[in-house]
Amino acid sequence: MMEKRRVVLTGVGLISPLGIGTKENWAALIAGKNGIGPITRFDAKDYATKIAGEVRGYDPSAYIERKEIKKMDIFIQYALTAAQFAVADSGLKIDPGEAERAGVIIGSGIGGLVVIESTHRALLEGGPRKISPFFIPSLIVNLASGHVSIKFGAKGPNSAPATACSTGSHAIGDSFKIIQRGDADIMITGGTESVITPLGIGGFCSMKAMSTRNDQPERASCPFDSDRDGFVMGEGSGIVILEELGHAIRRNAPIYCEVLGYGMTGDAFHITAPSEDGDGAVRVMRMAIRDAGVDPSEVDYINAHGTSTPYNDKTETMAIKKVFGEHAAKLAVSSTKSMTGHLLGAAGGLEAGISALAIRESILPPTTNLLHPDPDCDLDCVPNVARKAAVRCALSNSFGFGGTNACLLFRKYEG
Repeated sequence: MMEKRRVVLTGVGLISPLGIGTKENWAALIAGKNGIGPITRFDAKDYATKIAGEVRGYDPSAYIERKEIKKMDIFIQYALTAAQFAVADSGLKIDPGEAERAGVIIGSGIGGLVVIESTHRALLEGGPRKISPFFIPSLIVNLASGHVSIKFGAKGPNSAPATACSTGSHAIGDSFKIIQRGDADIMITGGTESVITPLGIGGFCSMKAMSTRNDQPERASCPFDSDRDGFVMGEGSGIVILEELGHAIRRNAPIYCEVLGYGMTGDAFHITAPSEDGDGAVRVMRMAIRDAGVDPSEVDYINAHGTSTPYNDKTETMAIKKVFGEHAAKLAVSSTKSMTGHLLGAAGGLEAGISALAIRESILPPTTNLLHPDPDCDLDCVPNVARKAAVRCALSNSFGFGGTNACLLFRKYEG
């Protein structure tokens, strides 16, 4: 049996409601800043939810050739920009001789809803002649991976999961396994999303899944708090660079951490609700820990799925207690969605990047807005203020509609 190859994370590129760029996001996170505000993309006066985490000040022409922008929905633009940040952070240059050993897996939970809605309006107003030839390539999920592979000349594995809120984590986990088994040496991977649109907001409103705390947008996302009333939609992209350890060392790449474990499970329970006993979440965390070959007591930090919905936060807490037993009381568990909102298919990519930064910087980002802790969510949720702490191993949890779950385990790199 071939020995598993070691995989490290060497670059992080982040775009979120907290900022455009990894440094901007990390500075905002550890300062406990909030990216939620009134919706400006459309008139939301008739919607129950009038708030979201919008990316502000993004100018695609600063990162993408103008002639290319019209070929991309904004979710693709975000992915291509975040990938540029990650590649630059990593110092990666894909030589033509190794192009077939470099791949891209970037997913999206929903895809090009912005361009679907705008093109439908054009069709109704002007007929089929108003449909752009770039309409289909602008909206399909795998074109984020496609554009990134073209930009950087990555000719290896190329794919795009669409697993709701687990998408970004599945993309990274699948990329990890591709390198580990020897099918690539470099993977550009993560998630991207932008669906703050009339249909996107309206659809989640009709499900009564989102917060309606419109008068206090900065307080609306409050995971593990007794006053939580639903998630707040965010947007953006989180892209990371994974490499085989030897490849990273040979080019003297910066190493954030080692990617050590990956789990994926299904609840087989309900299309939108988590299983009441936390079964899927329990099994996915155990799978990632088992895959990594570490003892549960070595895990110091969990970046929780932590959506600020009544069911998720309570169920995730229960699952963590089942997995870690007495060690659960010693764990730090934070939900950075308290600051960014929920980026749906991009959440796992963003939060993997945040977990890697937490390990490298030895700082735990807080769960903000935790003013009235729910007695059913009684873990150490790093309330309101970032904390200095050494992190040996970190888990990043992602759970999605359809009962799809993903968990990634990262370990401090020690050679």
